[in-house]
Order: sequence, then C-alpha cells, then structure tokens
Amino acid sequence: MNPVVVVGAGPVGLSAALALRGHGLDVTLLEADPKGRERPGSRALFVHRETLGLLDGMCPGLAAEITSYGRTWHTRRTLYRGREVYSRTFPPPTGAPPFTSLRQVDTERFLRAACERTGVAFEWDARVAGVRAAVDGVTLSCEDGREWRAGHVVAADGARSAVRRELGIAMEGVHGEGFHVVVDVADVPGAELPLERVFHYEHPGVGGRSVMRVPFTGGFQVDLQCHDDDTREAYGTEEAVRRWLPAVVGDGYADRILWVSTYRFLRKVAASFTDPHRRVLLVGEAAHLFPPFGARGMNSGIADAAAAAEAIAAGTYQAVEGFAEVRRAAGLYNSAAAGIALEHLRPQRRSVRLRQRAAAALAPVLPSCGSWLEHAPYGPRGGAPAVAGRKY
Repeated sequence: MNPVVVVGAGPVGLSAALALRGHGLDVTLLEADPKGRERPGSRALFVHRETLGLLDGMCPGLAAEITSYGRTWHTRRTLYRGREVYSRTFPPPTGAPPFTSLRQVDTERFLRAACERTGVAFEWDARVAGVRAAVDGVTLSCEDGREWRAGHVVAADGARSAVRRELGIAMEGVHGEGFHVVVDVADVPGAELPLERVFHYEHPGVGGRSVMRVPFTGGFQVDLQCHDDDTREAYGTEEAVRRWLPAVVGDGYADRILWVSTYRFLRKVAASFTDPHRRVLLVGEAAHLFPPFGARGMNSGIADAAAAAEAIAAGTYQAVEGFAEVRRAAGLYNSAAAGIALEHLRPQRRSVRLRQRAAAALAPVLPSCGSWLEHAPYGPRGGAPAVAGRKY
C-alpha cells in the first residue's frame, strides 16, 4: 500500500506532494496527462509572500528560485473612464517581496523539479476512473486498468475532479452571468511596457468594459471584463483580440499574442473537503472555484495542500476532520470575498455605479476615494494568508 497518493500534477498537487515528502511520507503522484505535456497560458500569475513561505517550508530555497525568476512591480495605477484616479509607487521591500508574478507553467516547472529532487514518484497517463474509500484506506482505479491502494488520497485534480465526482461530493455556489477574456502578450524586446499593474474602470477604448493589465516574466496579461450580452466571437477569439488590443496597450502587439482564453464567473465550494471515512482530502479547484480577482485560487489551493499534508502526517481521523472544517471555512470566506469583488466589478445595482462615479469625481481632492476605487475590485482581505486573497 502507498502511504499517500496525490491526484493531479498542477501547482496544488505538486505542492501537496512536496509537503508530504517534507513530512517524511512516501508519495505517488498520478497525472492524467502524458509526461512532457504542454499547458498553454499564464493561468494563475501571482504567488503571494505567504505562499512563498509555505513553499519554502516544504523545500528550503524554493521561494528564492521562484522569486529570482518572477517579477515584482512597485507601481499600481487605477483609471476611471480614461482618467487616473489612483497611482502609488511603493519602495522596494527590504526582505521577501510581497508577491512574485510568473506564468503558472513556470511555477509548475519549479515545483516539479523540487518534487523530483525530493523523491516524489510520478505516474503519467494515469486518468482516475474509480475511487473506493473505506475505513482502512482508498483504492484508485485508472482508465487503463491500473490500480493504486493508499492510506490517504489528496485530490488535486481540478475543477472537473474525477475523485470528487466518484465520491459524490457536490459543489455548492453560483454560476455567474457573463465572462471575461484573458490574453497573454509577449513583450516587445527593447520596448517593454512600464513595470506596473494598471486597472481601468470602463475603458473608453473598449466600449466601457473594465480592463486590467498585469506584467509577468516575459510579457503581460490583459483581462477584459465583458458585458452580459457580449459574445465570445466578438471579444474572446484571437481574431477579436487583435481588433481591441491596440486600444488597451497600443500598436505593435497583434503578432505578440501568446494565448487567449475565456472564463465564466464561478463561485463554488465543495459540500465537504473529505469523505466520510476521512481518507480522501480535497484541495485546490477540486474543492473550490473562485473568480481570479484577488489571486485566491492557486494561493488558497497551496495553503490547502500544506494543511492536508499536515493532517495526513498527524495520522488521525480528527486531524483530517479538522483540515476539512478549517479549509472549507477558508473556501467560504474566499467565495464571499470574491462575491463582493464581483459586485463592484460587475455592478448590477445603480447605487454602486453612482458611488463609483462619485468617487472618481472626488479622487483628485479626496485621495481616500481613489484608494477605494483601487482596492475594491479585489475584495476584502484579512485573516490568515490561507483564507484571504491579496490585492494587486
């Protein structure tokens, strides 16, 4: 019997495997895709300071590897209908940076190398099709007939988690209206845009849609918030992006597009983060789905992974039960915080739109109004780093 099997080799599954090895446990990691798979797009960009601390606890020196490759900027700007209402440049930190920004595929590369160094056993092309949890352990069966028996299983197999489905655990929450478009754009060598994060309320160049631009190593991500009646054909294809991108970042980037994707606004949390026998632990998107604002997804998932490893290492029913209660509470907090952010980003109430307009008008004389416009799109933060997202 394997002491622990982790399902899913995304950043959360890799972190769970790494954390388990840090506790001295043997780990087998199952991944449905083949070895050497290519995962396009930046996806999750931010690794928070608190997350870097967790990763360094799993594998000393890993945080330095990631931050030396990622990018940290010190200027944040917010504009309302083309007029700047907030701008602040922070001094470089004296210690660990507040975050680093890099494509998820690069974060995974560092995590996978750390897992290989610490002795995680990888099994590729291992698509889970069946899960049987019992008092004394878990049996996983794959589509190709292979089986694994484990004392515990960490399910990090994403939004369409086969493990969660086989256990019959429901996702509870809301499926919001509308969608947003995410675009990765490569830098123009020698003519890089300023190293700053910029958010536009109702950008006049794209018909009053809100837009965010975020740098990462080698380029930047543009996030366009579409209206409820927009279509993917009009805004979410590469051809469509070529039409509207110059109004957001200027000319010269039409042939620098690396990736285009669209996402619906989901806020869902699993009804339980574990099975009745406390042998399977759900983490990351297998356990919760949030909109991207506040960078809650991957960061809270890595916190899930660290907590799951600690509970399994403790070796008791009560420890896993405690993990499930605490991490589900964190998921519900993040879901509520994301809902507050969405209410601000996609206001359905006229009173919210009027408040934004008034704050923009007053920002030149009342800096607190500009500060509110800057911070509100990311939702509240607070509590433990595993619970709340950070504002960028």
